[in-house]
Amino acid sequence: MVRNSDRYIITPEKVMINIGHWALVISPLPPLPSLLPNPSITMSAKVVEILSSEEIRRTLTRLASQIVERSRDLSQVVLLGIYTRGALLAELLARQIEMLEGVAVSVGALDITFYRDDLDQIGLRTPAKTDIPFDLTGKTVVLVDDVIFKGRTIRAALNAVNEYGRPEVIRLAVLVDRGHRELPIHPDFIGKKLPTAKEEIVKVYLQDFDGRDAVELMGD
Repeated sequence: MVRNSDRYIITPEKVMINIGHWALVISPLPPLPSLLPNPSITMSAKVVEILSSEEIRRTLTRLASQIVERSRDLSQVVLLGIYTRGALLAELLARQIEMLEGVAVSVGALDITFYRDDLDQIGLRTPAKTDIPFDLTGKTVVLVDDVIFKGRTIRAALNAVNEYGRPEVIRLAVLVDRGHRELPIHPDFIGKKLPTAKEEIVKVYLQDFDGRDAVELMGD
């Protein structure tokens, strides 16, 4: 369709506007690329559920039983959770031990931010408040964390513990062991051994912090 007037001419190919002695020619823009998702491009990582809420509950029950079996005197046991989710898991394990044995074990929370050797890689973060209102000297300390990967978090935790006394023994409980250790550190209590690729991500969700309980593996 062609439309004409003294001031403008419109055709399917262009728009020409007369402005005094000048003529402004406007060509149509090329078509914009489609905004619809390309099915050949993965828009998000693949997510696989490793542990459901019920499976986490059963795993924590098993871990609590193993801790009880390895401990001669529960009154000397301290569960020391590593922030953030390790601290929550320590509380859950303490509740389970009390349900099994009727003994309330001591629970503390440990922030290891300033003891890490990889702060330049993980970036700045706001430290949490370490909560260990008792001397660890002579105690059986069970460090608790959600996932063990390279082992550097646990090494930092071991360095931090030394400032709160000299425990008789230090053990380690983790919900998930994903392998790829860079240090000679091995957990004493393992909820789930999970073979992973280094680039994959293991996410632990806990009700009190995330609004749900689950362990998921994320990757391509």
